[in-house]
Amino acid sequence: PIKTTQPGIALPRKQAIRMKLVRYGNPGKEKPGLIDAEGKLRDLSGVIKDIGPEQLSDAALAKLRKLKADKLPLVKGSPRMGCPVSGIGKFVAIGLNYADHAAESGAPIPKEPIVFMKATTCLQGPNDAVMLPKNSVKTDWEVELAVIIGSRARYVPQSKALDFVAGYAVCN
Repeated sequence: PIKTTQPGIALPRKQAIRMKLVRYGNPGKEKPGLIDAEGKLRDLSGVIKDIGPEQLSDAALAKLRKLKADKLPLVKGSPRMGCPVSGIGKFVAIGLNYADHAAESGAPIPKEPIVFMKATTCLQGPNDAVMLPKNSVKTDWEVELAVIIGSRARYVPQSKALDFVAGYAVCN
């Protein structure tokens, strides 16, 4: 199995408070959590039901930023970390966006970004086993930056693009 590290969504520095949100527990039964300043997992299930589109709006994140993390229940043990966001509608990816990757794959550097979609069934926890296609003989993997969009964005000018970013995560 291919494994990744550093689970969770790192939220941008809005109002000078950074948070790292996670979802933990058995697959399909994950609970919302927060990694505190000391790296300890805290239970958010008494505050929010999950970490999905509804909880990633500016208003919802502002409420979470006001929480005193050290007052949240500490999660015991080392539970499985799940996909940091639930209810994902679209997984949009950009291909060959690094010159080195294009050269490494023998492809010319594209004049325009290569945009493609991935099935949301590919989402999983950072240490979950990756299901490979039957009879697969070569699997390519890369560590990527996932940009979590927190609210609907259409025809957004470049100057306003970051206004729609709720956070960032590591993606493979």
